[in-house]
Amino acid sequence: MTNTGSDESGWQCVLQVAAHLALPVLALVMLQAGSLTRYVRASMLDVVKMDFIRTARAKGLQERTVILKHALRNALLPIITLLGFELPGLFSGAIITEKVFNWPGAGHIHIDSLAARDYPVLMGFTLFLAVLTIVGNLLADVLYAWADPRIRVRS
Repeated sequence: MTNTGSDESGWQCVLQVAAHLALPVLALVMLQAGSLTRYVRASMLDVVKMDFIRTARAKGLQERTVILKHALRNALLPIITLLGFELPGLFSGAIITEKVFNWPGAGHIHIDSLAARDYPVLMGFTLFLAVLTIVGNLLADVLYAWADPRIRVRS
């Protein structure tokens, strides 16, 4: 989306599109970031009370090292599970966001096909969300193996 009557091309067009994307992206990110922040906080509070954190502090490690290397890595495990479902959630939230900001996209097409009872488009979008759910869970499994060395990708 560009300014009305704009005939710019190249980087100027890219900058215009980026300027128009700022508010919709901010709306989607803030929605997801709010819930994830609560989960990270709760998970960190649970992990910080565990024995291995007390042991790391007793060994004389710096507080930054204890928090970033030991606590955060273990607190991320439940968060990674949630991240697998955030990917399709972004597209589901984009349906409403695109309608609010009048941005042409997949959400607009979904709403229009819903009003027109265009079932093949609706089934295609539902299939797309199902594939995103599978891809999100696959990425979550890979990130899980990265965050927890006890979990291996290969058997």
